[in-house]
Parts: sequence; structure tokens; C-alpha cells
Amino acid sequence: MIKVGQRLKETRLQKGITLEEISQSTKIKTEFLEYIENGDYEKLPSSSYAHGFVRNYARFLNLPEDETLAIFRREFDEEKFFRVLPDGFTRTSEFSLSKFKIRQAVGLVFFLFLLLLFYILFQYKDAIINPYVKVSYPQDKAVIFQSQVTVTGKTDPQNLVFIQDFQVSPDSNGNFRKILSVFPGKSEIKIKVINRFNKKTEITRHIEVKT
Repeated sequence: MIKVGQRLKETRLQKGITLEEISQSTKIKTEFLEYIENGDYEKLPSSSYAHGFVRNYARFLNLPEDETLAIFRREFDEEKFFRVLPDGFTRTSEFSLSKFKIRQAVGLVFFLFLLLLFYILFQYKDAIINPYVKVSYPQDKAVIFQSQVTVTGKTDPQNLVFIQDFQVSPDSNGNFRKILSVFPGKSEIKIKVINRFNKKTEITRHIEVKT
């Protein structure tokens, strides 16, 4: 029974076409075309390349593609196919489709796990971390030349804020302010912030009042 390589080679010679001409037209390397004509399929990059090369070669010679591929499949033993690339040709990744799908699934599960973990940490970070608070004024060791001082700062809008035991409600942006009466001399201003998990942050500002 005639083999695919013999049929392709005979047709090519009958038409007076060189391997170089076919290579230029099909973009298949000349040595790959020689491997096909000689039946050396194990020297081709992979089984998928072998099928594609035979199909394109038959198409170029105007041979029936389906019939040619049917003959090719009968003589092509994929289990003995080495899948080793010739020198100078980029190697293809040597993993099966099933392994690729498993890796994709594992990667997706890992990504979803990280996403869930991030969501949980974001939602319950207040149960772990003390509440954020920034006191803008006064600065520590500030010198005040009036009988009143306006304490300002920022925190989460949902937190409770206490300034010298006076509860202050932050606005929708978390800004808070409280006007305190102060007396000459050195004193302390205590700012305490408590979140919904009863975690708290305390800041003390030392000031000196001079009149």
C-alpha cells in the first residue's frame, strides 16, 4: 500500500516542483517536508504539527486533503511519536491538555481563595487592628496663647471619638472637632477612638497655655 510520503513525493515530481518552492509557499521547513516524504514523522515537532504539515502539503499539490489525512492516520503511530523538536526549532510545551486544565482549575481555586481571604480581612480588619486616628491639631508640646483650643482630627466615620471624655461625632468623611477651654500652664488633651469591635486607640497631646 502506498504511503503518504511516497504519494506526495511522486505528485511533486510529476509536477516538477522542488521542495524549496513548497517551503516558500507553505512556510514549512524543507527538512520537515523531507521527513514527511520519507515517513520520518518522529522527527517532526509534534503530532499536531505532523497533521498540519501533511494537510498543507496535500493542499498545495491539490490532492484530496481528507483522503490524504486518512492514509496518514493509518500509518502514523502516535504512541511511538517522540515529540522531540529538531535542532534550531522552538520546543513546544510538553504537557497534556488534561494537565493544563488541572493547573488552570488549581490556579482559579487559589485565586478565589486569596480573593475570599482578602475580603474577610477587609471586612474584619477592625477586629484585629486598632482604629486609625489622626490628630491634626494641636501638635504635641504645642504652645497655646488663648483660653480655648480646637482639637481636630480624622478617623473612620463609624468610630466613637472621645476628647477629654466628651463624645464627639465624626462627620460622613470621618472628620471631627471639639473646642475645649484651657487654663494657663501645662496640661494634657486625651483623644480616644473606639471601633465597633471595641478596639481602641488613644492619643495624648501635651500642651502649654500662656496668656
